[in-house]
Amino acid sequence: MRLFVAAALLCVSVIGVHSDSHTLRYYLTGVSSPGSGLPAFSTVGYVDDKEIANYNSDTRRYLPRTEWMKKVESDYWDEQTQISRSTESVFKHNVQTAMSRFNQTGGIHSFQEMYGCELRDDGTTGGYEQFGYDGRDFTYLDTQRGIWIPTMNEAQITTQRWNSPEERLGERYKNYLENECIEWLKKHINNGREDLERRVRPEVKVWGRAQQDGITRLQCMVYGFHPRPVDVKWMRNGKDHLPSDEMTPTLPHPDGTYQIRVSVEVPTQEADTYSCHVDHSSLEEVLTKKYEPDNGLPLPMIIGIACAVVIIAVALGVGIFFYKKRGKGYKTTSTSDANSDSLNVQDGGHHPTA
Repeated sequence: MRLFVAAALLCVSVIGVHSDSHTLRYYLTGVSSPGSGLPAFSTVGYVDDKEIANYNSDTRRYLPRTEWMKKVESDYWDEQTQISRSTESVFKHNVQTAMSRFNQTGGIHSFQEMYGCELRDDGTTGGYEQFGYDGRDFTYLDTQRGIWIPTMNEAQITTQRWNSPEERLGERYKNYLENECIEWLKKHINNGREDLERRVRPEVKVWGRAQQDGITRLQCMVYGFHPRPVDVKWMRNGKDHLPSDEMTPTLPHPDGTYQIRVSVEVPTQEADTYSCHVDHSSLEEVLTKKYEPDNGLPLPMIIGIACAVVIIAVALGVGIFFYKKRGKGYKTTSTSDANSDSLNVQDGGHHPTA
């Protein structure tokens, strides 16, 4: 199992390399056993790749995570704290309900929700809402029709009730995603524009190491760039794209920039030339770094980079322990059997019981 909240740190960004699109996303997680070292409930909000606010059952306060979020009116934080506390109660109930649906009486289980909206650079918008249990898709909102689609048998009861004429929760979520969510996203973009639209050029290092059977393993390390979306690929003779046999996730640095490493294996004796091509929104044109047998990284730098990657991976691993797999596309999941149809979503949204 892996924690749904941390999926944002590893998921592929939906924003194109040269796009000025923006997203507002929320990740909510309820855990059946707080003794696991995780809070019983937590919620984290993101604008693009920036964590903007969070709440958990230990602090019981909805708190800003960037300086520019403090520009939001003061009563916003009190209101969101009350919404989060109410949602915490719903999620505690939902975890127990989901466990009963699966005939589970013990163990560590998680109930997750992910929802959000996107404002694209061409002015169009999109949204998604999905719920999950123990890292598996549970049900998701068809945002075109405004109805819930179950992804497992155990979600049938919840889906039927949410789609009933009495509840019609899909229509309410659809309205939130298409209107209120977009309005909040615009407010956040306006407040954080300097930070969100910051552009930092990437640094690129390439090196190779001879393998067995006449094969050389080429590495391209791209680091120190912002924003997160980036396209990195190896080319032969400047025109033939070489499929990567290994690509790390785009990992964050403490200074707010990112790094990624892409590897390929090529014949050692070939006369062809190889180069790493990097496309990023901070660049006016694609950045190319040619591989030369003598331009490898010094051993101390390789060790330093490896250690940094391990530290970041371990930190992320602690967070993603409870989330097995990310939902397909823009789907999310949540459950509960209480009779409440309230929609207590961050920034004015909503969270029903299954």
